[in-house]
Amino acid sequence: MPEKVTFEDPSGEGAPIVLERFDVPKDSAEHELRLRKIPEPDPHYVDLGMLYRFAQLEQARMSGAEGLVPLHVAVRGHMGTGKDHDIEQFGAAMGLPYFRIPLTGEVRDVTLIGSTRLHGDGKGGTESRWEDGDITRALRGPALLNLSELNAAGAETLFALHGLLDRYSSLDLPTGETVRLRDDVRIFGTMNPTDLRDYAGTQTLNKAFADRWVIWEKSFPAGEQVETMLTRRYPHLNTEYVVAIARLAVEVNASFEAQDSGVRVETPLSLRSVLDRIPTGLLVYADRPDPLRLAWEEYVLPHVDPFDRDQYETVWNAVVRKGPTVRPF
Repeated sequence: MPEKVTFEDPSGEGAPIVLERFDVPKDSAEHELRLRKIPEPDPHYVDLGMLYRFAQLEQARMSGAEGLVPLHVAVRGHMGTGKDHDIEQFGAAMGLPYFRIPLTGEVRDVTLIGSTRLHGDGKGGTESRWEDGDITRALRGPALLNLSELNAAGAETLFALHGLLDRYSSLDLPTGETVRLRDDVRIFGTMNPTDLRDYAGTQTLNKAFADRWVIWEKSFPAGEQVETMLTRRYPHLNTEYVVAIARLAVEVNASFEAQDSGVRVETPLSLRSVLDRIPTGLLVYADRPDPLRLAWEEYVLPHVDPFDRDQYETVWNAVVRKGPTVRPF
């Protein structure tokens, strides 16, 4: 019997969704590599609802409804909201090899799709052979393909992918081969919002390309959600620190999203800072009188644009002013 996985709705509104995990057949292209690329479940991961939404779409796809065309999801959100982590953890839950391919402006379609290269024939001469690019390689077998930073890709890359992402569901190679979208391949993407933020290299998506995606927004987590993330990852972290860090994150990111230029900051307090940097700082300065303040100064403020630091300090003074005096752990 196929192994099954259950997805729960964090809001409690939807019924649990039970899906069959994928299998990597032994005759799959690069079988051992694909097995190694199945992500490990993150025991500290907190689903804020995105995995459940992915599961809803997967359930519809697997229903066998006549005429249904596979839909591809692009998750749009600011830096540090956990977009790629959501997609990776869906791959872990479904048992799919995970291929994350950044689409920077430097990447060309030949890198992603493939090209013909010369190889020694062992007789002193050369012969030409086709070599799959990153995307074609993923499409050969079971895979969850995450095209990261969609709106940083060059035009030639986007046009090369049009046929793969619409009803044609295929990639035509220069060799004449047509690589069709398999039933055990899922395509996702991520992107930053296109606004006045400093996301160097991003651009507004070509409308024809954007229309090939279902675009879902990923927001910053709320205070209770940040607290849950911290307590799950650091069960021995003192509650005073959990509450203070969560409040700092919520207030800074509220300033990031504010329309008033007088209080608006251009650097959010990302989950990397909240879950990685600040707890590390608390460990480093655990024996000092104010560990949270020192962690703030050494592990947060250096990532902040200089003209944002006054507002960061305003938030600090409003929310914390002086950190807890008890030991963090």
